Amino acid sequence: MPTNHQDSARPISGSDFSERLLLWFDREGRKNLPWQQNPTPYRVWLSEVMLQQTQVATVIPYFERFTERYPTIFELAATPDDQVMHLWTGLGYYARARNLLKTARLIVAEHAGQFPDTVEGLTTLPGIGKSTAGAILSLAMKKRAPILDGNVKRVLCRHYAVTGWPDQSATLKQLWALTEQVTPTSRVADYTQGIMDLGATVCTRASPQCGACPLATTCLAFESHTQHLFPEKKTKKKLPTRETRVVIPQRTDGSVRMERRPERGIWGGLWSFSELPAEVDATQWWRNQEGSEPGDTIELAAIAHTFSHFHLVITPILLKVDDPTPRVAEVDSCRWVDPRVPEGLGLPAPIVRLLALLTETKR
Repeated sequence: MPTNHQDSARPISGSDFSERLLLWFDREGRKNLPWQQNPTPYRVWLSEVMLQQTQVATVIPYFERFTERYPTIFELAATPDDQVMHLWTGLGYYARARNLLKTARLIVAEHAGQFPDTVEGLTTLPGIGKSTAGAILSLAMKKRAPILDGNVKRVLCRHYAVTGWPDQSATLKQLWALTEQVTPTSRVADYTQGIMDLGATVCTRASPQCGACPLATTCLAFESHTQHLFPEKKTKKKLPTRETRVVIPQRTDGSVRMERRPERGIWGGLWSFSELPAEVDATQWWRNQEGSEPGDTIELAAIAHTFSHFHLVITPILLKVDDPTPRVAEVDSCRWVDPRVPEGLGLPAPIVRLLALLTETKR
């Protein structure tokens, strides 16, 4: 376990910390990321939401597609849910997209399209926490507002040898006090981008480039050769495995029947296939659904997907059926879809894989 070396720390003031970081940012910081161009509150907010739990390289094409399709918050707020969820497909953590829409509509309806200009005002909106609020204020509005994303936590934990898992209450409180202490009153946008860049490109999770770090001479982890021990990791629990079966009714033209999942729960509001209870036969399920006799039933190879808190094994069952009855076709939550072009639907990653499998498999 890391030990707290604060008693032997060489003193460094908050202003020294920020000055070193700003000098480094001027030389080495990233200045050509798409959200750094015309950094409006809308564009910064969109990028910050996308960057939660997601790498910059992954986010860039999504950000560019979103801002091309929805150049302002007004276009985003007016867009049907399915279109936004479809554009988000593959980025994961879909609650972010649902909150994105909720917040866009609230800002348009209640704030005339203008973002609140305080941390307190921003954090009342869905999906905006204190750190995201700080990024919007500092990067877009040039207001002093500390941030504490994953990169910043890593820099501070190493520099000050902060013990404890960063997201536990006591450690988080300490880190917020430190980020408040080192955030300058001037050049706040450059500082905010700089400390995020330092964590992303130099003070990386694995193999940090300490020789290139402007803070190395006062970094307690570097001094004690314990960089690899900070930040402390959360004790990992073995993830449980859950199993489910999904039934994929398919017509002779190749189209498959999909359904929208409930708003709450896993993949809320996204389109998937009907889950089949373990005790129910797929043929009988279709008889109960439609009152008609299906054709062949084919069990496809299972696919696996890992969530943050469990592993999911999905066994797909392909069910050959005749043309849909009007009852199926008229239900808003069900739709017959060409698996080659599932346009306009928000889809979980495993379902995208299943659709690809269906287009590759000739039966």
